Amino acid sequence: MALKQLVGQKILNEVIRSESNAEGTQWRIMIVDKLSLRMVSACTKMHEISAEGVTLVEDINKKREPLQSIDAIYLITPSEDSIRLLMRDFENLAKPMYKAAHVFFTEAIPDDLFDILRKGTVVKFMKSCKELSIAFIPYEAQVFTLDSPMNFQYAYSPARGSGRRDNMERIAEQIATLCVTLGEYPSIRYRSEWYGNFELAEMVQQKLDVYKKDEPTMGEGPEKARSQLLILDRGFDCVSPLLHELTFQAMAYDLLPIVNDVYKYVPSRHEAEKEVLLDENDELWAKLRHRHIAVVSKEVPERLALFNEKKRKETENQSVKGNLSQMIKRMPQYQKQLSNLSTHLHLAEDCMKRYQSYVNKLYQVEQDLATGIDADGEKIADIMRNVSPILLDQDVSNLDKVRIISLYVMIKNGIPEENFKTLVRHAQIEENEKDMIKNLTHLGINVITESNHERPYTVPRKPRTSQMSRWTPVIKDIMEDAIENTLDDSNFPFLGDRKVAGVHVPTSARFGNWRNNKSQTATKNVPRLIVFVVGGCSYSEIRCAYEVTAAKNWEVYIGSSHILTPNNFLGDLGSLNKE
Repeated sequence: MALKQLVGQKILNEVIRSESNAEGTQWRIMIVDKLSLRMVSACTKMHEISAEGVTLVEDINKKREPLQSIDAIYLITPSEDSIRLLMRDFENLAKPMYKAAHVFFTEAIPDDLFDILRKGTVVKFMKSCKELSIAFIPYEAQVFTLDSPMNFQYAYSPARGSGRRDNMERIAEQIATLCVTLGEYPSIRYRSEWYGNFELAEMVQQKLDVYKKDEPTMGEGPEKARSQLLILDRGFDCVSPLLHELTFQAMAYDLLPIVNDVYKYVPSRHEAEKEVLLDENDELWAKLRHRHIAVVSKEVPERLALFNEKKRKETENQSVKGNLSQMIKRMPQYQKQLSNLSTHLHLAEDCMKRYQSYVNKLYQVEQDLATGIDADGEKIADIMRNVSPILLDQDVSNLDKVRIISLYVMIKNGIPEENFKTLVRHAQIEENEKDMIKNLTHLGINVITESNHERPYTVPRKPRTSQMSRWTPVIKDIMEDAIENTLDDSNFPFLGDRKVAGVHVPTSARFGNWRNNKSQTATKNVPRLIVFVVGGCSYSEIRCAYEVTAAKNWEVYIGSSHILTPNNFLGDLGSLNKE
């Protein structure tokens, strides 16, 4: 079952329809914070919530009008800010904000915050308090995020070192709640080259052990026993997030100003700007998003032509029959389908315009740099012959030049300082843009070197024939090797033997009946591979999760702190080392 469906069901069944609310007033209000608002928005529809008696959804951080005659459902993260705001709503015993509070935390509340909460006047109004174990955002059917781009800074910036462990604790809890939602107690393995992966793996294991103690059946079954959680740092592959992609979703998010998954376009000269949300509720988007732009550019017009022809014939038939009422009833459906096809036609055309205007002269050079071979499969002897014209071209943007230089540095495993200065000078990039390249060192990439550095371990690449790209993201090989049990154990070790019989798993006695997350939803009897990348994953890597799922009898889920486009990856790199 898709992550959005799982979380949506959990919110409806365990929060909105919970027994503790059944005896309350018929109409209720729902209070959310930043994370839970995104979760509710992604996984439920307002009409579903309204049908359950919730009249309004409000942000806990914003000023709200008192509604003392109705109950409030709080779905919030157990953070100091959210708990403080919850307590403030009921600090005046004579004039509380709401009649009563049904409090649901996205995850386990820390002991120190729990002690603060139970001493507040809010407890007099609390009819329930539960921990749900859903501290992540389901982004797509097999994709999740933690809604926390700052994780990149905490993981890799020396200036953020003091807050790194606390941040990792938070990430570990969020990953653990994903496993709980999927009903998984997976074996954990990690990339050993970055020590932070081991730290995070240990933290996740500790969190999972507590949940396992609370729900012993979690992860039971022969197929679930094979499930794995694989933790990677962003340094395992810095090539894929920088390349121009020619698949529909990755290309659109790279080249177009899509913000919060909203695509804006003007249908025609005489029409107003239109906004469209690109998500899985759009079946055509879900079908086309991983296809090559050339395929999309051909298929969408064909679909539009077929639709128009079908509509014309149906209209003629109805006119002959004189059934005007049927024609009128079908008009909204026609308009919706036509609008959907028009959206994707404009989206594909916008992508192709940008490709033809400048991406086409970058794409082949980037593929050469990424693979080290040309389109004919021959090793490239003088790569600079293709790179130099790009760096000297005044029509190429500075960020695209930064992408080219970064790829060149990586294929050379670092270059001398003087050579680096020459490249930067020719490209005429700014000081902050130069930092984007040099800060790759914080991810374990050799950038500046006076001698031949030993190359870090690289995953053996599988020979592939693809019409989409000569470069295949490294993560696809890692996913397949993990499933086939051929992933190198020394570079991707398992975390101990956590399944030894008789191990005592500590837990907190304070939970009592406050935790109620025992409903585990399993839909397919197949093992699962859950991949988490510390510091962002790219749309091309997301595509790989679906491709491997389709090819193997496994379900692959991928997630990170946030989804990367090439430009925000460069922005993340440029911000490293800054206070």
